[in-house]
Amino acid sequence: MSDAIVQVRDLTKSYGDVVALRGVSFEITQGEIFGLLGPNGAGKTTTIEILEGMRLADGGTATVCGLNPQSGGAEFKRTIGAVLQSTSLPDKMRVAEALSLFAQLYGRRADTGGLLGRFGLEEKRHAFYGKLSGGQKQRLAIALALVNEPQVVFLDEPTAGLDPQVRREIYDIIEELRRDRKTVLLTTHYIEEAERLCDRVAIVDHGQVIAHGTPRELKQRSAGTTRIEVSLAHAAADGDLRALEGVTDCRAVDSRYVLHSTRPPQTIVALVKHLESSQNELQSLEMAAPSLEDVFIELTGRRLRE
Repeated sequence: MSDAIVQVRDLTKSYGDVVALRGVSFEITQGEIFGLLGPNGAGKTTTIEILEGMRLADGGTATVCGLNPQSGGAEFKRTIGAVLQSTSLPDKMRVAEALSLFAQLYGRRADTGGLLGRFGLEEKRHAFYGKLSGGQKQRLAIALALVNEPQVVFLDEPTAGLDPQVRREIYDIIEELRRDRKTVLLTTHYIEEAERLCDRVAIVDHGQVIAHGTPRELKQRSAGTTRIEVSLAHAAADGDLRALEGVTDCRAVDSRYVLHSTRPPQTIVALVKHLESSQNELQSLEMAAPSLEDVFIELTGRRLRE
């Protein structure tokens, strides 16, 4: 993409004998929310830390707004904002003090009072950091990342460990960043997060990008099929479920079986007949349209969060 604001080419990184990145490449355009989706240990955080200038790659290149994260100096730091996996401030620091301190580090700064109101922290402006809830701490972390009015914002697992209600609040904030035309790189292992927020997604596993595109494009890999997930009283023999009418793919995942079928009614009828003939029992059955997790299962044979 000629208008890419973030460019990553063939990044490699190892920690001793552990290979974290194996040639990761992708590009992000201005105003786009781009997601790195993958399980813990896939290489997402290593990638984002290289782009933030916090970690040195072994090989490959990475630029943000045309700047090298390692050599871009103060200009690079003014260009980006970042929310790390864990944000920690002194327990006795007040919310408004934290914003004021961070603002003083930059020549270009946002209105800190405006940020307090924007992120629902006005009533907590005099509260100690140690007294904030998990959601309030994360909203403050995002406000601190925006205090220098960055062009690119890095969000590393921004909703990990938060309850569903707070997670939705963070989603609203990220969607507001899209309306502000901020460029966002988001790492996540939540399927629903990637599908709701991201314009494009790169699925990462074992340090490699194994698929990329819009959520809709990725789900088109399973277009025309229905996911049928079943739990049986006894394990099925290899190949038996794959041979059922309409089944295009079948994988054992976590003691359950995930089938993709082009003819769901016929597949279910064939399944019931097969179970009767093999003296097996159906314990549960769920049907749904294919998701990004189905794409991941098809590519790797396992669930995203394993």
